Amino acid sequence: MQMPLVDSIPSLDLSDFLGSNIEKKTQFVHDLGKAFESIGFVAISNHGYHSDRQEALYHSIRTFYELPEHVKEKYDGSHTAGQRGYTGKGKEHAAGRNVGDLKEFYHIGKAIEGSDSSHYQKNIFPDEVPAFKIETLNAYQTLESIGKQMLAAIALYLGLEENHFESRVNRGISILRPLHYFPIEHADQIPADAVRAAEHGDINLITLLMGASAEGLQVKRRDGQWIPITAVKDCLVVNVGDMLQRYTNGRLKSTIHRVVNPPKEKMTFSRYSVPFFMHANPDMDLSCLTTCITDECPKQFDDITAEQFLVQRLKEIGLIK
Repeated sequence: MQMPLVDSIPSLDLSDFLGSNIEKKTQFVHDLGKAFESIGFVAISNHGYHSDRQEALYHSIRTFYELPEHVKEKYDGSHTAGQRGYTGKGKEHAAGRNVGDLKEFYHIGKAIEGSDSSHYQKNIFPDEVPAFKIETLNAYQTLESIGKQMLAAIALYLGLEENHFESRVNRGISILRPLHYFPIEHADQIPADAVRAAEHGDINLITLLMGASAEGLQVKRRDGQWIPITAVKDCLVVNVGDMLQRYTNGRLKSTIHRVVNPPKEKMTFSRYSVPFFMHANPDMDLSCLTTCITDECPKQFDDITAEQFLVQRLKEIGLIK
């Protein structure tokens, strides 16, 4: 059965899932699953990441990106395959494109003491902005916890045990990415088809995004129509990534999205955004769930581990050469 087209993403209250009212919890699971089967995005309120900490996070991020270029480059993370530290302007591009996106970003990940795995490298933090380390680590821990709650609801919708994903993400190689879509003073000095973020699907299981500082995010519906996703005050936007789409044999949709350039009169303003890309453990088997394979929907994806899929995609977007 075809899901109806939507003009906006649904808004759900996470406290309905976490509270003691069984009917509200059941309804949350149902509404979340249906949204992820249709548009692949929801907005979540009452998630527990308080606005004062978000404001402190954004302040520390703006302070870092206002540093001179040569100072930011001290924290270049190219030796980590772009998994930690700073990645400069235009260095990442969407899969299938050669033109770099009009952005710069920073990566914070999980560091496991004593591990020599490349997945759990030490983080790189700027000495010039001490608050950057404090606030990004707090954001990472908070959003990871919220992400696990969302995955628990997804598990129930799929008919799995509520803790199904816990052992599959407890060593997850998730990434917090403070993004800066930098001002463009002279539009004629950039490639004609350069955009802030070209259309793409996220690599990971789910993405959690706190309200961006400006408009620009758009989601592509099944009919090819692009619809704007406006940040809802105090909400997190949560969407399905390619790994979860593979795992559910396409039942849950990793929807293509992009960040378009603003009107010419607003090109000289910055846009900030902080997505949290929630990844699985590297050894998670992404083979399609048998319960999602039917005669009407035969198996769509080859068997692969989360690590193998990640490496494949990082090569496609230019972070691994």
